[in-house]
Amino acid sequence: MSNQLKKIGRKYQETALIKLIAVGLVIGIILAVFAPQTVPVISIFGDLFVRALKGVAPILVFVLVMNAMAQKNADASASMRPIVKLYVIATFLASLVAVGFSFAFPTSLQLQMADAKLAPPSGILEVLHNLILSVVDNPIHAIASANYIGILAWGVLCGLALHNASDTTKVMINDLAKTVTKIVQWVIRFAPFGIMGLVANAIGESGLGALLGYVQLLGVLLGAFFSVALIMNPFIVYAHIHRNPFPLVWTTLRESGIYAFFTRSSAANIPVNLSLCKRLRLDEDTYSISIPLGATINMSGAAITIAVLSLAAAHTLGIDIDMPTALLLCIIATVGACGASGVAGGSLLLIPVACSSFGIGNDIAMQVVGVGFIIGVLQDSCETALNSSSDVLFTATAEFAQRAKAGTLTADDMIPAVEED
Repeated sequence: MSNQLKKIGRKYQETALIKLIAVGLVIGIILAVFAPQTVPVISIFGDLFVRALKGVAPILVFVLVMNAMAQKNADASASMRPIVKLYVIATFLASLVAVGFSFAFPTSLQLQMADAKLAPPSGILEVLHNLILSVVDNPIHAIASANYIGILAWGVLCGLALHNASDTTKVMINDLAKTVTKIVQWVIRFAPFGIMGLVANAIGESGLGALLGYVQLLGVLLGAFFSVALIMNPFIVYAHIHRNPFPLVWTTLRESGIYAFFTRSSAANIPVNLSLCKRLRLDEDTYSISIPLGATINMSGAAITIAVLSLAAAHTLGIDIDMPTALLLCIIATVGACGASGVAGGSLLLIPVACSSFGIGNDIAMQVVGVGFIIGVLQDSCETALNSSSDVLFTATAEFAQRAKAGTLTADDMIPAVEED
């Protein structure tokens, strides 16, 4: 019996998470439709999953941001500046695209709001006031109460203070970040059971109609992803190199995006991106830094996810979002995306950061995170494909722009060399 359990456990660990999530989603629907008496029991898994996410998310955000700031290289090469600039601009513009899609196709979700305590802001001034107060919150209280704005602020301050610390201290902080990330990976491995419980509970309470909101939400997300990948990013590339951008765009999507789609982790796709940069004959001193950095801060897909799901929560709760507040959301989504973990579903844990600026409580925000995991079979795969492929795209764009100015850029530069054995 014990041997069989070990085999099952080993098989579970070896199976791709995206397949397990799909199975959990189907099982949850089947149980809710054909065995509704099991929903109260199955929904416990969803509650446990959401509670685990709520417990680990504040610590994850704090440690990741602190580590990123502590490890920052102050003497980075000047060649990194245009790449970082492209990363930030692209992430911000992606959040603008997401806001545009959300306004054009507003989405309502099925959420439990009986015990929700909402304090919707009256306008941009109140939002800014709440943000300022959240920034100066006690760090222990910020983590305990899931005040993500305060967590981000203290993470940045602690990271800056540790920037000049000894190498031993920095190694310890980096190891701590890896430890928390590993814990998040363990929690996310429980996602198939959690999603099974969440979808069973949603259908059990609201019927199959509850999935219609998810389908529309997924459509809005995918529309924003493809618009950024096939319209916005090519426009950015063309504006810098003044050449047809699509050979390079297709190359990065095909040879980086496809791998990232299945790994669902920007960090896991770093070796693939480094190999592609080498085959594109880019400067190794530059891409050896920009690719790992991009896996951390170049998160256009994460910004889209944060903005769309946050606005869906606001629309569900009847909170009117004006344009100045939407612009502030773009800034928050951009900053939050830069702190997203490079693991599957990492961006979903940053949604409460944006929701808190609308006065949406953590209980509601984490339910929206649960919705994100339900649609994550496609959403997170496409998001990661966009994130990771654009790391190579913008690294190459910055270098090709310099070659274009020097008159040495050719069409063959955008075609990767054949991979050597």
